[in-house]
Amino acid sequence: MACSAPAGTLPRPRTAPAADPWLRRLRPGPAHPAAAAARIVCFPHAGGGAGAYRRLATAVAARTADARPHELLALQYPGRNDRIREGRIEELTELAAGAHRALAPLADRPLVLLGHSMGALVAYETARLLERDGLRPAHLIASGAWAPTRVRGGTVHLRDDDGLIDEIRRTQGTDPRLLDHRDVLAMALPVVRSDYKAVETYRHCSGPPLAAPVTALVGDRDPLVTVDEAAAWAEHTTGGFRLRVFPGGDHFYLTGHWAEVADHLVSAPPRPLAALAAP
Repeated sequence: MACSAPAGTLPRPRTAPAADPWLRRLRPGPAHPAAAAARIVCFPHAGGGAGAYRRLATAVAARTADARPHELLALQYPGRNDRIREGRIEELTELAAGAHRALAPLADRPLVLLGHSMGALVAYETARLLERDGLRPAHLIASGAWAPTRVRGGTVHLRDDDGLIDEIRRTQGTDPRLLDHRDVLAMALPVVRSDYKAVETYRHCSGPPLAAPVTALVGDRDPLVTVDEAAAWAEHTTGGFRLRVFPGGDHFYLTGHWAEVADHLVSAPPRPLAALAAP
């Protein structure tokens, strides 16, 4: 791992349009993306957008300052932020299909997929589609997410607005002051409701496990995902598995641990047990 760059040497992170409407390029990043060592693709949580990963871009740039940089891209799902006029998608596999179409042309570089919460499930289904096409991702990192066969379903998306706001408060991922602004909520709640529906109606379809290695990250105080539910990601790969538990971490533990998340993105992924046992 490269040493962290001195404070003040990295520009403020931002997003920029990529070639596909589903993708946003996160800055700082390589001046020439085609020369990047790898492409990291971030999948947002329910209600989130590409901008949720801006601070991660700075953390990754700091760790690759003395080596070949990594290009960071983030998914921008329809129906939010600068895609607000587009229809929302309430089928998780349909979100994955859109991501797959955007990423398949970019597989000339190693693809590292990072998804948080709902985003981890979208990333997983995207990885399945890529592997179907012979485009195996280099690494899948599932953050704060149930393993696909452990998704519980639920009825949060059927609650009234106050019930949905109560759930947002419970996950602790939104500044509580914003929840008192009805004009902000009027724009945000339909997106959150659609995303919750996508997760709560998702059902895993049987199929071969991923060949890509998987790392699961979770906080030990996550009110939504237990450590056992995160550890079950091991059942979905033959490519090696690693579990990292963050002590004291809630569902959005990663906002206080961008540096550690960046380490997992740029370090070597776990290897299969058979490879570890080989001479």
